[in-house]
Amino acid sequence: MKFHRVLGQIVVALALLTGCKPATTPKTEGARLFVISFQTLNNPFFVELNEGLKVSVEAKGDRLVTVDAQYNSLKQKNDVVELLQQQPAVVFINPVNWEGVKATLIEVRRRNVPVIIVDAPVSDPDLVLCQIASDNVEAGRLACEALARLKPAAKVVIIQHSVNKPSIDRVAGFKAEMAKHSAMKILDTQEGRGGTEGSKRAMQDLLTRFPDLDAVFPINDPSALGCISAIEAAGRAGQVTVVSVDGSSQGAAAILAGKLDASVAQYPREIGRLAAERAYAHLAGQAVEKDVKVPVRMITKENASALLGAK
Repeated sequence: MKFHRVLGQIVVALALLTGCKPATTPKTEGARLFVISFQTLNNPFFVELNEGLKVSVEAKGDRLVTVDAQYNSLKQKNDVVELLQQQPAVVFINPVNWEGVKATLIEVRRRNVPVIIVDAPVSDPDLVLCQIASDNVEAGRLACEALARLKPAAKVVIIQHSVNKPSIDRVAGFKAEMAKHSAMKILDTQEGRGGTEGSKRAMQDLLTRFPDLDAVFPINDPSALGCISAIEAAGRAGQVTVVSVDGSSQGAAAILAGKLDASVAQYPREIGRLAAERAYAHLAGQAVEKDVKVPVRMITKENASALLGAK
């Protein structure tokens, strides 16, 4: 019996790590089930967000099942639909595509399960209980403000993730602030999909096409690391100013190393905690606000060490 119990635990662990079917997850007597689907877990930001949510859920004696959509909208839908068979109390979704997730949201509503969106707001907010995310417009604005201080006449390129609402909002905030700085110019905007490798390829292309570019705004720290890699490979280290969003440990380390000039910090654990707080408030019959924005703050060399210490 002991052998079979241990074997079952190993199978569950492997399922969560690989994004496989979680239907065999054992139930804890009396515990409510909460589930979350992330667009990817190949990003420290989402790992921290999941941890913030998990700690809050388990503190209540409940359990959390986490799945990784691996940037695949269809996989995200299939994962969520399968998890609905376990009758979760609440579903949390970090959508791959802010518009493409609509069919998934409709299916969850059909099952009368409340949905809370974390980090990446959706185009149909009426389909969800609430949305909790960083103030991404402000994050983009702060990133441009930092760039304007460092390089007032920057010739900048943007590396975006076009189907992701945080990216859309960050780019909008960046451009709104840039309108105040007439000497700055956007040369081009390219798709990096929010990841290191995609952003590296995009930056390699941009460096070739625009030899005079001297600044880049990648929409998150993984994208920034990809851009930095391309800049170094092109022999342009120290010549291209890089500002991003996340304030991750990796981003702070890159700032201290002189590779990243600034990053606007988000607080993923706080997003997870607030998501759990709203879920429990709703289950207790309390009203929940529809849109929760979590403040952001600028990280530079002056405070990057303190951020790393806090991590």
